[in-house]
Amino acid sequence: MRAFFAAAILLLGLLAPAMAQDAYVGGVDDLPLMPGLSADGDATVFDAPSGRVVDATAQGRVSRADILAFYTRTLAELGWRGEGEGRFAREGEKLTIEFPAAAGGITRVRFFLRPE
Repeated sequence: MRAFFAAAILLLGLLAPAMAQDAYVGGVDDLPLMPGLSADGDATVFDAPSGRVVDATAQGRVSRADILAFYTRTLAELGWRGEGEGRFAREGEKLTIEFPAAAGGITRVRFFLRPE
């Protein structure tokens, strides 16, 4: 029985990184969270007659350039069109990706989604 539990724990340890890669930005179930980033707490989400408003943050040891490249490529595949560095639009919504002050090699990312 101990061998079974040891194997189960080992398997979970091996699968955890793969499961983390399937994470999404809080409040936006179709906006993937880039591998290497982790969410900073809960997102602020408002549903209004004109559309949803989501304000979420994440952080990680990933460069700003890599983050922008990831989201430029990934969001295009999901139907978003680029409107300048860190700005995207799709189906009546606008998404802005910003970079608040970073410290200690950690890059902070803010995702702000609002109606167009």
